[in-house]
Amino acid sequence: MGIPRDFWLSCGHHLLDRDAAGRLVVTDEFLKVYLARPELVPPPEACAAERALHSELLREPRQPIAASRITAIADADACENWQMLIAWRDHLLRHDSLEAAYLAIARHNIHFPRLLVGQLVQVILRNILDGCDDVFVLRAAEMFFRPQKIAFQEMSVIAVDEDTEAEFSKHSASPLLALLGLPAAADIDLLSEATAQSYWERSDRFDMALDLSPGGYGLAALSDVIARWLAHLLAIDAAVAPVADLENLPWNWYVGLSSEATHIGDAIWRGGDLADAQRAQLVSLLRLSFRDPMDMIEKVRGEPVHLLLAVTADGALRLKPQNLLTGLPVRDVEAVN
Repeated sequence: MGIPRDFWLSCGHHLLDRDAAGRLVVTDEFLKVYLARPELVPPPEACAAERALHSELLREPRQPIAASRITAIADADACENWQMLIAWRDHLLRHDSLEAAYLAIARHNIHFPRLLVGQLVQVILRNILDGCDDVFVLRAAEMFFRPQKIAFQEMSVIAVDEDTEAEFSKHSASPLLALLGLPAAADIDLLSEATAQSYWERSDRFDMALDLSPGGYGLAALSDVIARWLAHLLAIDAAVAPVADLENLPWNWYVGLSSEATHIGDAIWRGGDLADAQRAQLVSLLRLSFRDPMDMIEKVRGEPVHLLLAVTADGALRLKPQNLLTGLPVRDVEAVN
């Protein structure tokens, strides 16, 4: 694939430090990026309390902020935005690394806006994939933090970034999307060996489709991302690979990688036949095997774990990477950090 290049520049990974274990450490520069968001930059009509808070945090982004300083902001929407920003900042600063902050969110089901959590997942993945020169792996990793629109066309399963597809649907039709029966769009290319080199210069545009068809690069790349994710965040060495057939599989443990996938896994676990609608929603099935069975709880030690990928009724795929951190049969998971 050539020499590794930079990608996902907009996630701010250049602004972070790394500890001895290679985990991401918050810096003042990284915190200041949040202050540049349009929701937090005070407009000309902002009150003095909001302008003063923004100015002071730009100078010292870690300083303690009393709740009364936020409630003093006149605009109700701005007040709510600042409450969320300070809660998010404080959560990041309470942990030694961004990875630890994310693990806390996943394990304790802490509610933060999907946008902020998605950005955290992206920058963690950027750290995990540093030096990766396989653009299929990079594109598959986008599924962890950006919803996809899935098109089933004969034997092909194609993932297109949901937000990008929605934006491009306002423009002229793309032959690719027309072929797949998707809404009109422009400038969306299918990632292939022929188009792979263009990924580097457009990685922050999220405008390349990924083929998730059985036996193709896409599912193999997604399997690779899952294995890297677990190795970095849980120190687990696992092999992940697509499964060709759902029938007659040992169903000892499963993890749904989306809400819809969890419902399908539950149906299989109960022993009933899947409804046609559920089968139509199933994108893929992956098998995860622990290379060291001692990492597993004793009840299912040595058995494979099945990972399900499924879409909503309207074809949206919203992958939940936190399920991989909370749903696996891992022995003494709290000790793995």
